[in-house]
Amino acid sequence: MTVDTNPEFGIELVLVLPYAYWLHTQGKLDKVITSKGMKPFYYFCNDVEEKYDYRTVDNHASGLGSGDNPNVPNCWIYGSIDNAKLYKDTWKHWESFADVTAGCGILDYREWQLPNYSQIYRNDKFTFEKPFIVVANRYNWEHGTAPIGYFNIQSLNKIFKYLTDKGYTVIYKRPKNTEFPLDQNEMNTIYNKETLQEEVEGLGIISDYDLTTLYKDVILLDDIVQENTNMTYNEVQLNLFANATGFIGMSGGSTLLLNLFKKQTITYLYNGSDLRDKFWEDAAGNVNIKNYYYAMNPNVIPYIDRDCVDMHNNNHTEFLKLIKETFKGKI
Repeated sequence: MTVDTNPEFGIELVLVLPYAYWLHTQGKLDKVITSKGMKPFYYFCNDVEEKYDYRTVDNHASGLGSGDNPNVPNCWIYGSIDNAKLYKDTWKHWESFADVTAGCGILDYREWQLPNYSQIYRNDKFTFEKPFIVVANRYNWEHGTAPIGYFNIQSLNKIFKYLTDKGYTVIYKRPKNTEFPLDQNEMNTIYNKETLQEEVEGLGIISDYDLTTLYKDVILLDDIVQENTNMTYNEVQLNLFANATGFIGMSGGSTLLLNLFKKQTITYLYNGSDLRDKFWEDAAGNVNIKNYYYAMNPNVIPYIDRDCVDMHNNNHTEFLKLIKETFKGKI
């Protein structure tokens, strides 16, 4: 069988990659046709064609198909409201998540399987004197709206200071949208010449990239990529992240990539699409363990800030508290 798609990056990781790997485990995968740069993710397939030099946010145009005519088992990332019923014999809280008014991220996992990329890509090349945490940021337009979900400069400054004081090296990632095929949101970001910079007391107007230079133990991912010209951007990411101690990421594709490594991953959730009814838990506090974040990575740690209000108001207290509880440094 041939799998042929070019959706958004995060959607490919959640809906396409696990299906392709499942087909591989069944001896049914013949070929993968995907976007340029994606071959390392499909290491298990002998015939990978990197055909597409663009992605699309239009699922109907991406090769996923639709509910009536799907090309992959799951063609909408938030799943079907009926999917919870699939687990009624193995999940005691399934019924609580079967009465939602919209999909809550529960997929049909019968033809869905992911390898552990930490095991596959673990190596001796990308190591440092100290354990390292990856902080993955984004700064993109989203469906016609200027950037909303991102770690601002003041939060990054606090994150960098805490982690480096605790004895970690930090790898900071924020793509410039020149590293891979773009979807419409990323194209809009480039068109509007968006730059992440702020005025910080004592530092003046500074960008996130500039901020990394003020810390001895904070390394920009771009610099590591430039030092490894024999590897593609995604090859560097996969090999580097496989050796990480843990991750902090803004929700969306950046965090979904981190989930492939199945390590402690704090994911910052901010918008309505990630906070659908019962996406994370029900009114009684029962966790929706069947949503795709947990299915990818049982070690994911959600932090919810609806509409990114706390981030934009520089109210980082609770978020920093979660980071401190999760990454305690050398004992």
